[in-house]
Amino acid sequence: MTIVNADDQTGLYLLTPPKIDLAVFPDRLKSVLDTGAIDCLQLRLKDVSDDEIRKAIDAILPLCADRDIPLILNDRPDIAKKSGADGVHVGEEDASYDEARAIMGEEHIVGVSCYDSRHRAMELGEKGADYVAFGAFYPTQTKEAKTSVTPEIIEIWTTFTTVPCVAIGGITADNLGPIVEAGADFIAVTGGVWNHPDGAEAGAKAIKAAIAAASD
Repeated sequence: MTIVNADDQTGLYLLTPPKIDLAVFPDRLKSVLDTGAIDCLQLRLKDVSDDEIRKAIDAILPLCADRDIPLILNDRPDIAKKSGADGVHVGEEDASYDEARAIMGEEHIVGVSCYDSRHRAMELGEKGADYVAFGAFYPTQTKEAKTSVTPEIIEIWTTFTTVPCVAIGGITADNLGPIVEAGADFIAVTGGVWNHPDGAEAGAKAIKAAIAAASD
């Protein structure tokens, strides 16, 4: 499986909240996925046990598979491969790209955080990373950003390579315009969907509409 945009527009790469309640989250997620706005989902849980991660994948993976939406697990290629996830996303302090690829194999997605480093992105892109992620573009409440970037990094990247890039960090429907215009393949969002005042479904639709408007 690969990470692609079906309509050549910037895709919406949704990250889960860092804590979820499996008694209610799958139904909430199903409603968001059924909007048709989501192109990729990353399960990003923090400070939970391996067993909790596995249970979350078991609950979420069928929802994604039914809708042909790739499920990417953050940090843990070992669990991702054994649990049947479509891919893994690794940062500088997680498993290395080489380790992740060795575990996942060529048929699965391996994405990498590159922060503000085009050099890191180029090296890993040449090695075969399925996508590179740049950020943070804006302040975020999800995690303390190590680096800050502007849309220029996207413009430069898309000029010189075809490896897909994901923009991440504080992105909402109100501020995504310059990033879309710069040519980002995907926009990664957490709070802009899950914390939307009118509900997560409205958040997903609002971001997709803003992407469409910025693409015109």
